[in-house]
Amino acid sequence: MAGDRHAVDRDGTDDIPVGGDLLTAATGSETDPDAAASSGRAGWRRMLRANRALWLTALIATAALVAGLLVGTFLLAPAGGANAAPPAPGLVTVPVEFGELSNDVTVRADVGYADATEVTIDTAGVDGPAVVTGQVPAAGAQLDPLSIALEIAGRPVIVLPGDLPAYRTLRFGVSGPDVVQLKNALRAVGIDGGDPASDRFDEETAAGVEALYTAAGYPAPAGDANAAAAVLTAEQGVQSARQGLAAADAELDKAAAGADAVVIKQADNEVSAAQRAVEDAQAKGESASTIANLKDDLALAQLKRVQLSGEPDTSAQRASRDAARDQLTQAEAQLTQAREAALTPLPSSEVLYLSSLPRRVDEVAATRGTVLQGKAMTVSGATVQLSGSVAQADARLLAVGGKATFALPDGSTHAATIATLTPATGKDANARWSLTFAPEPLSTEQIQQVQGSNVRVSIPVGATNGKVLSVPLAALSAGTGGEARVEVVVGDPRDPAADTRLVTVKAGLSAKGVVEITPTGGELAEGDLVVVGK
Repeated sequence: MAGDRHAVDRDGTDDIPVGGDLLTAATGSETDPDAAASSGRAGWRRMLRANRALWLTALIATAALVAGLLVGTFLLAPAGGANAAPPAPGLVTVPVEFGELSNDVTVRADVGYADATEVTIDTAGVDGPAVVTGQVPAAGAQLDPLSIALEIAGRPVIVLPGDLPAYRTLRFGVSGPDVVQLKNALRAVGIDGGDPASDRFDEETAAGVEALYTAAGYPAPAGDANAAAAVLTAEQGVQSARQGLAAADAELDKAAAGADAVVIKQADNEVSAAQRAVEDAQAKGESASTIANLKDDLALAQLKRVQLSGEPDTSAQRASRDAARDQLTQAEAQLTQAREAALTPLPSSEVLYLSSLPRRVDEVAATRGTVLQGKAMTVSGATVQLSGSVAQADARLLAVGGKATFALPDGSTHAATIATLTPATGKDANARWSLTFAPEPLSTEQIQQVQGSNVRVSIPVGATNGKVLSVPLAALSAGTGGEARVEVVVGDPRDPAADTRLVTVKAGLSAKGVVEITPTGGELAEGDLVVVGK
């Protein structure tokens, strides 16, 4: 039929009519009913395949229409018909809670051993190469007072409590804060090192150092290499000076005693002989010069005799004795100096001061048989600590000694205490404060579980003293006098007309949208329903 309009199918054939007689369009003939029926069915199938999406949409729309009719037919409409107003809503209520209430500051913290420190040892005073010969600790070992941290060139490195590193050899006569630290460290391990108020290394300090090595199980270090020979020489000098003084004293004593009888008799004989010689010369008529010489001899003999009769002159002997005394004093001073130089010193290479003992060895850089250079090991506190940071606003709510809790891997909580709280440096208002926590004692298994992890720490900044009544903040309202109050439902809260009563309360701690309340006018108990909305 030339007058009908057609649409082109997806396969390019001109089969599906848009208008006109469907049967005629499908068969092209009006006289064969079977052929027309067969051709009609084929046309319907082609139309369904070509418009599947359209047919599915129509089917869904029809199903929705039927469902709507069923709902309208079988569901009951409210009283008054479909146009009636919806029922009034009931009261929105919550029960009064009874329990502990706290407001927390929450931070993240890393778990690790406290105060990690690199250990270096001053080996400048070691004779020869600073070879590590033994006592190398393993990672995880604990260093206590009197522990041996290392053995260098056969000599120990003794651990002592202290903050100031060893930087020089301490020996008799030196003074300074490092000497005071040594005395205090010796006292801490039960050894007397002398008066801790004095900063001088004295004989008592040297004796304490010798006792320290005995306690550590090593021989004490020798003093100056020439000290022993110097002491021997000084001792010999003192002995010689004492002998010289003894001889000078004997000479002085002898001179002070005066001449004995034999000497006096001899002097008398000399005077008599000189007198006879003068007389004989005069009798013989000797020359005047000869007689004058003989008279001089007589005068000299008489003077000698007079001297023997008076106080003896001991000035020379006294001078010799004084010189001998001075020599002895000098010899004794030299001996003292030599002995002091030989007192036990403390080499800087044989002591390691560590604060907050005991310490845990985290890493060992020293290797036995090699020369020690640079870092020997890294140590940390033997106790676990939690390290984190907190915003300035929250930090001002915290204090050292404050309580906290953190979660263990098994889900349980563990108590801790704020150990340090360090303000942020600079003027940045957003800079965070640093803080550390000291946990309550942990088992070895717990330490292994949390070591190196990052945990959530809760710090209560306000808490009730035991269990209290509490309600959401939305349950509070203000009375005409400004008092806080809650509205308690007496009847069924689903009934908009349910009876209620007002109870005045005193508000306390507020935390996480809940507030502590204490009834001041009316009765209030756990489980009572209070209105938070209508």
